[in-house]
Amino acid sequence: MDIKEVGMSEPRRGERVRETRETRIAVSVDLDGSGEAAIATGVGFYDHLLSSLSHHSLIDIEINAVGDTEIDDHHTVEDAALALGGAISDALGDRAGITRFGEARVPMDESLAACALDLSGRPYAVVDLPFRADRMGELNTQMVEHAVYSFAQASGTTLHISGSGRNDHHLAEAAFKALARALRMAVMPDPRRSGVASTKGSLELDGGGA
Repeated sequence: MDIKEVGMSEPRRGERVRETRETRIAVSVDLDGSGEAAIATGVGFYDHLLSSLSHHSLIDIEINAVGDTEIDDHHTVEDAALALGGAISDALGDRAGITRFGEARVPMDESLAACALDLSGRPYAVVDLPFRADRMGELNTQMVEHAVYSFAQASGTTLHISGSGRNDHHLAEAAFKALARALRMAVMPDPRRSGVASTKGSLELDGGGA
């Protein structure tokens, strides 16, 4: 669907730069892209998950991160997720005309993940992904949940992800693909909607809508 067909003539793009003593993160997104990813966080498996998120959401995502990975992956993973969520929130603007809700179930071999989300402006995350090992490559498995939580906070998204499986790689990848497909659905223009999909009339971050 062409965004011009539903009155969204302006490009839906966002950028964020996050700098602390621990990291420097630069993120740009295009909600109406083709799923092109250029991800460099210094945490290999995290790059893999974020590239999958881009590819299956059809959101172009560019992330360049320099962090204190000599300590661990925590600060880099968290700050990249915060910057990504913020860039997507900026790209959404006042969130008028979007579908708002999205859901998906994605299998990967023995693993199955489900995601339901609401671009409500009300940040909340519930994550139930029973990983078995401590790490996936350079990525601490605890950071998968923390990345999802950070993304939800910065993007103003109510987000539920759950899954099951015996292989941690498969479970994490299925979860990010489910997130991608749900996000793709939620950011899509609704041709029947001219304003904000909320009886409150607003989906502003922190204000929230119903």
